[in-house]
Amino acid sequence: MAGHTGKAIVQKLGLKPGFCIFVDGLSVPYGDIVGELPAGVQLAKTARAPLNAVHLFTAEAKGLSVKLRRYRGVIAPDGMIWVSWPKKSSGVATDLTDVVVRNTGLVSGLVDVKVCAVDAIWSGLKFVIPVKQRGTR
Repeated sequence: MAGHTGKAIVQKLGLKPGFCIFVDGLSVPYGDIVGELPAGVQLAKTARAPLNAVHLFTAEAKGLSVKLRRYRGVIAPDGMIWVSWPKKSSGVATDLTDVVVRNTGLVSGLVDVKVCAVDAIWSGLKFVIPVKQRGTR
């Protein structure tokens, strides 16, 4: 359990049974961060369509826009991209803030719909393809 709502982090992230997820930038197993994954969740080895979700962990603004545009093209129309960056309180060096991440997502053709404290180190912002663009990518 994480956070004040008592919900498991996988619930906060919206990860559902049977999802195919690509995780980028994490040096430890994904389960170590989010806990036990729902039944049937597959962790993709490469970012290839169709994915239900991408979870990107990064401490640098450099390259973020390129990655977001790439991942926008491989998620399902109703898929999601979570971008996680180190919290200020984590002590991890970063040039990212929620404002930088949000603005980068917006210029990459995505909309932010949710924020989440992933764990003691990582904050997260959820992006989706705008509803009006879901048929066109």
